[in-house]
Amino acid sequence: MNLRSILSLPLTLSALLDSHLHAISPRFTRSATTMTLDSAKMSVLHAPLQPHTKAGDSTHPTGFMRDGFCWGNSGSDSGRHFIGGVVTQEFLEFSKERGNDLMTRRGGFPGLTGGCRWCLCVERWKEALAASERLGDKVVPRVDLSATALDALKSVKLEELKRFEYKA
Repeated sequence: MNLRSILSLPLTLSALLDSHLHAISPRFTRSATTMTLDSAKMSVLHAPLQPHTKAGDSTHPTGFMRDGFCWGNSGSDSGRHFIGGVVTQEFLEFSKERGNDLMTRRGGFPGLTGGCRWCLCVERWKEALAASERLGDKVVPRVDLSATALDALKSVKLEELKRFEYKA
């Protein structure tokens, strides 16, 4: 048998192992499995998305789904709350000027202060980034990359997010 005929054999190492294991004992055979990763639950670091609201923090249950994660179904979350932001007072004032008051307590919402963790809309974060040229970098919330959804990269560059990375 020459090399060309060996290479044309439709056997894989996995198939060979399976056949040998089955010969030893049928209980060792394995069935084919597949694993799919939901990209909505992946971070910009290409790792599983981490919670942005920490365990035990019931005062700020963040995320569009209020489950502590900065992810959502783009069909129902038109704001795309994908960025795990640590807000600054400057950002809160900037956001209020644009019609989204995150500082005022109302209903079950306690209101945010500088340093709070909140899942931010991608477009508002980009607005703050653009405004930083005239207002300074403090207007841009810091970003927890492990809690920022991969879907954010459809609208913002990873380098921009890394520039404002939150470091505890």
